[in-house]
Amino acid sequence: MNAIRQFIEVKNNSFSVVLPEGFTATRVEVIILPSEVEDEIPQWQKDIVLERVAAIKQNPELLLDEEQFWTEVEDAS
Repeated sequence: MNAIRQFIEVKNNSFSVVLPEGFTATRVEVIILPSEVEDEIPQWQKDIVLERVAAIKQNPELLLDEEQFWTEVEDAS
């Protein structure tokens, strides 16, 4: 059995499902479960970003502009 899983936005109490090309079944079973938005960003990454933002707020000169950033990346190579 091949299953298709999609997360679909409900609008006005309805939604539509687009089936992949080559889908040949003439009858399907539909199970509807409410879905919370899943956060795919790991907590450790969020923590690092929050630490960096706090550090920049305390010390704004830590913030590099994009051109300076790429110059430093190229110089490090």
